[in-house]
Amino acid sequence: MTDALTEMLSTRDWLMADGATGTNLFNMGLSSGDAPEFWNEDHPDRIRKLYRDAVEAGSDLFLTNSFGANASRLKLHDAAHRARELSRLAAELGREVADAAGRKVVVAGSVGPTGEIMGAVGTLSHEAAVEMFEETATGLKEGGADVLWVETISAPEEFRAAAEAFANVGMPWCGTMSFDTAGRTMMGLTSEAFVNLVEALPNPPIAFGANCGVGASDLMRTVLGFAATGTERPIIAKGNAGIPRYEDGHIHYNGTPELMGEYAVLARDAGARIIGGCCGTMPEHLRAMRHALETRPKGPRPTLETVAEALGGFSSESDGTGDTSGAPKRERRGRRRG
Repeated sequence: MTDALTEMLSTRDWLMADGATGTNLFNMGLSSGDAPEFWNEDHPDRIRKLYRDAVEAGSDLFLTNSFGANASRLKLHDAAHRARELSRLAAELGREVADAAGRKVVVAGSVGPTGEIMGAVGTLSHEAAVEMFEETATGLKEGGADVLWVETISAPEEFRAAAEAFANVGMPWCGTMSFDTAGRTMMGLTSEAFVNLVEALPNPPIAFGANCGVGASDLMRTVLGFAATGTERPIIAKGNAGIPRYEDGHIHYNGTPELMGEYAVLARDAGARIIGGCCGTMPEHLRAMRHALETRPKGPRPTLETVAEALGGFSSESDGTGDTSGAPKRERRGRRRG
C-alpha cells in the first residue's frame, strides 16, 4: 500500500510544508524553558490552532508538536516516562485537523534530536538512541501520523539511529539535518556527505533535506549542494524566516512574507520538492509562499549569485564542499531553534 506522502509526491511537482512550531507557540503564550509537548494535553485547542493555521495558509503537510517528545529531553521536566503518550496526543490532534481539512493533508510526526552526544566522544549509545526514537515513533504511529519526520539533526550517528527505529515500527519517514556551521552540520557533515549517508541507509527516507540553520540564503546553498549530487530522491527545504534578532526581550526574525515568497520559488527552482519554513515562519509567510509557488512559473536552477541577490549574502565563504559563493558575506548573528 502506498503511503500518503509518496502518493501526493507522485502527482505533484511540489508540496508546501508548514512553518515554525516554537515561534507560533511562543506567540500563543508558551514560556521560555517550558516543554511545548505538555500543551498537547493542557492546551489542545492551541495545538489544533497551530495545525489549522498552517492548513488554512496552504500547507499540504504539517509537523506535529512532538519535537522534544523523547525521554532525554522530557527528563529535564521529570516526564521521561511520558514520551510515547505525549507523542500520541500530538498526532491525534493532527489527525483530527487533517481529516477536517476538506482536502488531502499529510500529518508528519516530528521527531527532534535527543540533545545528547553519540559516537566515541559521547555518552549516548546507539542502542539507547534507537530505543528512544522508537518510543516516540510508536506514539506518533498510534496517534495516526502518516509519516515520521526527524529534523534538526547534526550527527550522522543520530540520523542512523532514527532510521533504524523507524524501520522497527514499520513507518515511512523523512529526515532533515541542520547546516549551520559554515555550511556544515554542527558535527561537520557537508551537503554531499549527507546525500551519501541517506543513500547508504538500509531503509532510506522518502525525502531528505535541510531545516533551520542560519537563514534562507544559506539553506538555499545547501539545497543546491544536494541537487548537485544528482540525487533523484525528493529534497526538502525548510528555511528560517530571515535572521533572528533579540528585541524587547523576544527573538524576532527579519524575513518578510515577500522574502519568503522569493525563497520558496528559488527552492523549487533549485530542485526542492517539499518546501516550508522553520523558525520565525508565521501563517502570513506561508500564504505568501503558497501564492508565489502557484503564480510564478518554474525557472532555471538559480546560481549562488542569484540567491544572494534575492535573499541576502551568505554567512560564510564556503558551504564546506570546496565551492565558494563569490557572493557577499553576511555578518553571523546568534539564533535559536524553534
